[in-house]
Amino acid sequence: MRGNKFGKLFSFVTFGESHGEALGVVVDGVSAGLDFDLEDLQRELDRRAPGRVAGTTNRKEADRAEVLSGVFEGKTLGTPIAVIVRNTNQRSGDYDKLKTEYRPGHADETTQSKYGIRDHRGGGRSSGRETLSRVIAGYFAGLMIPKINISAYISKMGPFEASLDDLKNAKNIAPYNFPLTEKNEEIKKYLLKLKAEGESVGGRISIHVTGVPKGLGEPAFDKLKADFAKGLLSIGACVSFSFGLGEEMANLKGSEVSSKRENFGGIEGGISNGEDIFLTTTFKPTSTIGEKAKEGRHDPCILPRAVPVVEAMVKCILADHLLRQRAYGDGVIDE
Repeated sequence: MRGNKFGKLFSFVTFGESHGEALGVVVDGVSAGLDFDLEDLQRELDRRAPGRVAGTTNRKEADRAEVLSGVFEGKTLGTPIAVIVRNTNQRSGDYDKLKTEYRPGHADETTQSKYGIRDHRGGGRSSGRETLSRVIAGYFAGLMIPKINISAYISKMGPFEASLDDLKNAKNIAPYNFPLTEKNEEIKKYLLKLKAEGESVGGRISIHVTGVPKGLGEPAFDKLKADFAKGLLSIGACVSFSFGLGEEMANLKGSEVSSKRENFGGIEGGISNGEDIFLTTTFKPTSTIGEKAKEGRHDPCILPRAVPVVEAMVKCILADHLLRQRAYGDGVIDE
């Protein structure tokens, strides 16, 4: 399969294009008998959905989840779970120029070169709408790891910066997923100004994970850090990943780095050590800029809507590694 499947024991396949009939996902490896709540799944999708937050895209989609298989009377069956979300607000004519014009930094030209054909409407398969499938998979992964808590937040967006301590002191970081919520009005004005100028901006999303047992990850090619990197970098706009002190280590001596175990972000030798895991990702500015961006149907910054996608991918990776460790029977998993 051409790169549409992620995971080994907990796995999922995403499908669909931005302006097609629907997008969806088939999730496999979910245990039988877990409680399923459609409203909880919908709440996760609503966090990512377009048209909900001022300063983001004007495209409005209900993003209503339709469960086709794998669930019966509020319980998972242990069989493949298929869920779709129908597209309802496409304006495909807006993308006629992209039949022959390519956006730098987007997958327009590379997709055409690879396949010799592409759905140019809204970015097709490479659209950010593909990520709704990941959010669905992340919901089911979360059912597998109820004692692990994943909190992602914007740590940098343009002139706005926040720390892990800010996250710990925040009660609710909605709607922009920025811990310093007193800055929400400033953020709104900042994003609206970017839209009016046809400009975009990138930034960082950080992730704090608690309750991870020791022993997840393999010592060579399937290191936990390697799977985090693959999963997070597979998100369209994500351009870099680090854990613990990350790139800061380039400026420190060994005595400084090794002075605190927490500097390694909960992962040593590619295996979880039982401490909190801290990850950092960088997202590029949205590729659609200029006059097309001024029309308002593109995000001037993808970060507010990318946070639930990041959380979902982390859930999927941890659920997969937890199942692997259980299957091997190595060591002891403390949940």
